Amino acid sequence: MHKSMNTRKLTTGLFSRMLCFIVVAISINAHAQRIGTINGNEITPYLGYMFGSDIGASDGSDIAMSDDAHLGIAFSWHDSPNGQGQVLINYVKHDFANQLDNSTEDFTLLYAHFSGVALFRQQNYVTTFSLGLGGTYMDSDYESGLYPSATIAIGTRYEFSPTFALVTELRTYATLTDDDDDFFCEGAICAAEFDDTLYIDSSISIGIAFAF
Repeated sequence: MHKSMNTRKLTTGLFSRMLCFIVVAISINAHAQRIGTINGNEITPYLGYMFGSDIGASDGSDIAMSDDAHLGIAFSWHDSPNGQGQVLINYVKHDFANQLDNSTEDFTLLYAHFSGVALFRQQNYVTTFSLGLGGTYMDSDYESGLYPSATIAIGTRYEFSPTFALVTELRTYATLTDDDDDFFCEGAICAAEFDDTLYIDSSISIGIAFAF
């Protein structure tokens, strides 16, 4: 119960911060337009849906991870005319069924990655491809920890103006775990285990990029 309350507080806090980031981004964007100075920096809040991968039960069967809404925000800057550097943060809260007592267990992930983004332009329409390295903070009802991870994505952006763009994205995250880890265990009793050494999440997202 205590862990669930902490997770709800974290979710509320992240959502509040996301709203603050959006307000700040709009304000910075409006100021940049007024003074006519655009430095190639961007803030992009994201909303989307993330698809979890199955984990294993103690009897060897699969346990389905829920598919859930996620929140994200990216801070980007131009490295070249056709490239960006990017820091991307994404948050999602999954759940799964504990087959031992039929309860529902929370599984929260916070992704943070440093990425390079390639831009393939066709006038106002841009195709994007990105690769990133970073870490995943995983939190279950039993354990929490920081794990190395990587991400890859392909997307599009339509630039309505030099300071405003609509962004869409398909992204995959791969987190390096230990397949015999006790991450979902309390003592010798385990609600689940990672099936493989990689835990995979995939997402579809839409965002609004504000340049300043």
